[in-house]
Formats: sequence, C-alpha cells, structure tokens
Amino acid sequence: MSDFENRLAQFRTDFRRLMDETHKIIVGQDEVIESALMGLFAGGHCLLEGVPGLGKTLLVKTLASILSLTYSRIQFTPDLMPADIIGTRIVMESEGGRRQFEFQRGPVFGQIILADEVNRATPKTQSALLEAMQEQSVTVGKERHALEPPFFVLATQNPLEMDGTYALPEAQLDRFIFKVLVRFPSREELAAVMERTTDVYEAALERVLDGPAILRYQKLIREIVVAPHVRDFAIRLVLATHPDQATAPDSVKRFVRYGASPRGVQALVLGGKIRAALDRRYNVSFGDVRETLLPALRHRVLLNFEGEAEGKSTDALLEEVVAAVPEVVSGAALAV
Repeated sequence: MSDFENRLAQFRTDFRRLMDETHKIIVGQDEVIESALMGLFAGGHCLLEGVPGLGKTLLVKTLASILSLTYSRIQFTPDLMPADIIGTRIVMESEGGRRQFEFQRGPVFGQIILADEVNRATPKTQSALLEAMQEQSVTVGKERHALEPPFFVLATQNPLEMDGTYALPEAQLDRFIFKVLVRFPSREELAAVMERTTDVYEAALERVLDGPAILRYQKLIREIVVAPHVRDFAIRLVLATHPDQATAPDSVKRFVRYGASPRGVQALVLGGKIRAALDRRYNVSFGDVRETLLPALRHRVLLNFEGEAEGKSTDALLEEVVAAVPEVVSGAALAV
C-alpha cells in the first residue's frame, strides 16, 4: 500500500478506537458520537441539541478524557459576561512594587471546549465565541491572543425549555460545521443506561490521540479527492435551499426565508471526505454528500414566518431538496 493508503488505514483504526472508548461510557448514540468526531477531524465545531438527560454533557466530557487535549467547560447563564469566557486584564503588582496590567486567560483558552447550554447566555456573551471559533484567537484591547490548535467547541442546547434563553445568532450558528440532534434512547438503551448508573460500574478510559495526531488527520482528510461532478452536486444542493433559485423545490420557495451559506458547501464536502475515508474509499461519492446533508445544513436554513407558523421542519425541507436535485446535470458540472 502507498503511504496515503497506510495513513487512511490508521485513521480508520483510530476513529474506531475513539468510538469504542466513548461507548464505554455512552450507551448507543452512534450517530451523535460519529458526527462529533467528524466535526473534530474536519476542523470545525459541533452543536448538540436535545432534551435534558440524554448525555450531551457526558459525551463531551468523555471525548475530553480520551483525547490528550486541554479541556474547559463554560456553563452559560444569563449573567455570564464576555470577559468570563475570554479573560480580562487585571492589575498585578511586581516584587518591586511596580503595578502593571496582566492578561488572565479565560476558559476559552483550551483545546476542547464544552459550551454547556449555550443558548442561555445573552447574544453579547454568545458573540464572544465568534472570533475564537472562526479565527482561533481572541482580541483583548489591542492584543491578539492565539488559541492552541486543535481548537474544538462542542456546544449543547435544549430545544424545549425556552424561558430565559436567547436564540443563537445566525452568524454563530453558521460557525458550527454540524448540528447534531440527540435522539431519545430505545428501550434496550435505557435499560443499559439504568444498569450503568444505578449499579457499580467503572470504566477505565484510555487516551487515544493527542493534538499533533489530530492535526495530521485533519490535513489527511483534505487530501481525499472530490470529483468535479460531485462538487457540483454539493453546490447545487446548497443553491436549492435558497427560495430565489429556480432549482429550489416549491416548499423551499414557500417556507424558507434564507438558505444555506457557502460554509454549507464546505461542510458537505469535508463531511463527505471523512465518510469516504471511513468506508475505505479514496474519493467522495454522491452518497457521502447525501448522508452529510442534514447535520451540515439543518441549522443553516432559516424559515420564514409562514414556515415557523406551520411548524415546518428544516430536515423535512432538506429531504425534499435532495429528492429534487439530480446527481448529474448534463454539461453543467463545474471545471475544477
């Protein structure tokens, strides 16, 4: 095998080890765990949405335990201030009695960050994460402070309890490469959860990867080939989420206010590359793009008033989009 093939084989092995270690603590939730790990290796951030008690916070803490990365938890509350996240400058006195300002780093200076119940903080505080998530740095005064790579934010939110919460700004939602819905467990999974949490159960977790290895895998994923017609398919899917496009389904034209941003195409392609690697392929297929569609675009499609009033689901609209967009349009593929 070539060096590229050997590196992909090692990636699949390590990915499976991460899944297995996580399952020592988390029961079921394969799709959630896989999507979170995909977000990590794609170099993005993930938003986990689900009702309380489904293990969202426990999942993030477990991932932090099996990755050799510095871990910080930020519990978002209505009185949380931006300085509580990024840090602040305070007056320090030296041994000689001289006073000077010194920057005290906040919890965002970690590598894997749990932003717990992120929609409980005010928009001003939520926006403090924007620069960190996009630029991997924070600016305090006139000073720019770089964050240590890899930098991975896993945010959680509860979709049901709306009192005292603030909807995430569209700009911040767009910074998450995937939005993952945490489903309620099955009867068998509930039984396993009960057994692990009410009996004597101890799991010895092993560290699997460190920061440099994760960065190497992030670079490896980008080496996977995407054919021009597959890229064009991803582009046409994103364009079809915009109501002003001729290719948009009637439901999109009626219920959608604004479609997915260009970051949606990036998420589709990067997610497709990881799925191809896990399936022992060296190029991205149409199926890889389709399987990535919902987590990559569900938070990037904004409903209009009629769509919200009728309780339309963005997932259902995206299913109509993928059904309406052909895989290949003769003569229309972009030259890449």
